[in-house]
Amino acid sequence: MSFFLPKLSCKKEVDEAIKTVAEKVVVLRFGRDEDPVCLQLDEILSKTSHGLKNMTSIYLVDVDKVPVYTRYFDISYIPSTVFFFNGQHMKVDYGSPDHTKFVGSFKTKQDFIDLVEVIYRGAMRGKLIVQSPIDPRNIPKYDLLYHDI
Repeated sequence: MSFFLPKLSCKKEVDEAIKTVAEKVVVLRFGRDEDPVCLQLDEILSKTSHGLKNMTSIYLVDVDKVPVYTRYFDISYIPSTVFFFNGQHMKVDYGSPDHTKFVGSFKTKQDFIDLVEVIYRGAMRGKLIVQSPIDPRNIPKYDLLYHDI
């Protein structure tokens, strides 16, 4: 299903997507096309992209092709999903220590739709961090790993 979504293959393309998309939530899925969990997430993203086209632009980013952003967002688990609005990084409180990205796949399409709607409404009100509407049982649990500290 990932062939329905645009892929960003270099830092310049990622920068352009973040900076030029206006009044929409930019969704960047960091992962690998052949990873089974990434494929599961890609299916959810592609099925919801048409219904959310007025409030979101969804892009796939291969972690091996854009290592600058992989390091910058500390992508140690894939897939990881990062959100932007008008060039501003949107943070979400998932009840985990990391508010910068969603790690793993969404359990349902509705979880993703609800999250994008909350981010969009919060961003339109000028908020930079929003509370996750996703049931905590549907949020994957993981431990933060800090390398070279």
